[in-house]
Amino acid sequence: MQLITRAAVKHLLWSGVLIAALVFGCWLVMIRMPSKSYRGPLPPLTGHQAALRDALERDVTALAGGIGERNVFNPAKLEAAADYIANAFAAAGYQVMRQTYEASGELCENLSVQLDGSRYPDEIVVVGAHYDSVSGSPGANDNGSGVAALLALARDWAGRKPARTLRFVAFVNEEPPFFQTEQMGSLVYAKECRKRGERIVAMISLECIGYYSDAPGSQKYPPPVGLFYPSAGNFIGFVGNVAHRKLVRRCVSTFRKSAQFPCEGGALPEVLPGINWSDHWSFWQVGYPAVMVTDTAPFRYPHYHAASDTPDKLDYARLARVVSGLSAVIEDLAQQ
Repeated sequence: MQLITRAAVKHLLWSGVLIAALVFGCWLVMIRMPSKSYRGPLPPLTGHQAALRDALERDVTALAGGIGERNVFNPAKLEAAADYIANAFAAAGYQVMRQTYEASGELCENLSVQLDGSRYPDEIVVVGAHYDSVSGSPGANDNGSGVAALLALARDWAGRKPARTLRFVAFVNEEPPFFQTEQMGSLVYAKECRKRGERIVAMISLECIGYYSDAPGSQKYPPPVGLFYPSAGNFIGFVGNVAHRKLVRRCVSTFRKSAQFPCEGGALPEVLPGINWSDHWSFWQVGYPAVMVTDTAPFRYPHYHAASDTPDKLDYARLARVVSGLSAVIEDLAQQ
């Protein structure tokens, strides 16, 4: 039997050290987040959160129950969803701006409202969610939950004076066949912002944020990410790329300090499945910092892109806790 030489042993040891150093470096840069995620029983809802829970359920039910599947292949329903959102913005006291363009022969709209910054009006924080649903699905979680949260946050901010300009935007055409194409609503919007020379300092994309489970093994991940995160899908995630890890860390830090709800974050390579699967991707394409807030969609939600993605599948009490924490995140970003 041939013995392993001393040189070979030394080589193996150094290889192990280098691999360990690489893993530690990746954890330090991409996965380690400030503060600690909340653990333990969730406290009772506050009065404000209880009202928020009811409003979130009403909006999701209206979009995914009353209107249902909404996309350019169901143009009347897509228009009905746009009108619902515009009316909700207007009822909160906003002037609604519409960006109209054509996709697959249908006129489509991005809808936005704005609060001008009192001290730094040229610095803009965008909070956005897509309101279309994939073909064959009523889209309660994807993305009625994100739109309901968008409307709730806009109502919460109505009449206030942020230091930075704050925009709430409902995007069209996030789903296939427009996903990551020139006709994706958020890309149309982001390109126009860049064309106008606007300085967007942060973009928050609200994407599938209404489903939670305490069951062990309910949370899946693209390998090898699962080595570093919980096995139960009972948390909200803040996801970004490595280039914008500073924004991810800031959002996670604020949420963890403000909300009694589990929160995880990662600034991960875009080659990993899911990292760029929403409207934040569009803002990355034109150089704006952006982060996705998500329950991780297909890595947790069994009804993703299915006809069974209906309003009864969502946990509105936990969603209310998440939105309450997001309000603090926006406060931090908008007030600088």
